[in-house]
Amino acid sequence: MIRAVIRTIDMLSKSVGHAFAWCIVILTLGISYEVFVRYALRDPTSWAFDLSYILYGALFIMCGAYTLSRGGHVRADILSRRWRPRRQAMLEFVLYFLFYFPGVLALVIAGWGYGMESMAIREVSVNSPVGVPIWPLKMLIPAAGVLLTLQGVAEVLRCVLCIKEGEWPPRMHDVDELEDQLKQLHTSEQAKGIHS
Repeated sequence: MIRAVIRTIDMLSKSVGHAFAWCIVILTLGISYEVFVRYALRDPTSWAFDLSYILYGALFIMCGAYTLSRGGHVRADILSRRWRPRRQAMLEFVLYFLFYFPGVLALVIAGWGYGMESMAIREVSVNSPVGVPIWPLKMLIPAAGVLLTLQGVAEVLRCVLCIKEGEWPPRMHDVDELEDQLKQLHTSEQAKGIHS
């Protein structure tokens, strides 16, 4: 049952993270267009700056839960990484309740007020004459807080399983870093060389 809950939350984080990852493609196309028209045609757009910070902001905030689900956030585990998994899980369990959940709860509460106020006045960007709406970006703040809260629940459940079983449950895996792929390729080539 616990593993099913973890998997469901991880799948939700994955779906949202993958959906918002498309912001990178749109951002790349938009900025490339801006560079072309600015320097080749000498006719800069009035919306490129707004596009860049809105899409980057959406990408950054909405992919946080996905990154957490993959164990990709930076950790200050100088001492605890040498500990046994059960002891690591106990420490993480406590830290989630002391620091993580209060932080994301503050994000949800403050973000909700901030987003609703922005939506009520239909806030637009002051950085360009186009008046690009920025209230949708601000409404993503509480949504990201909710996703981070759910993923935090999954991480606490991972801690519970590790405390019970003595080892960390496996995480979902869908992307490899290039250096990890190169290491695997090098290792497999070495293994082939040994067998030849």
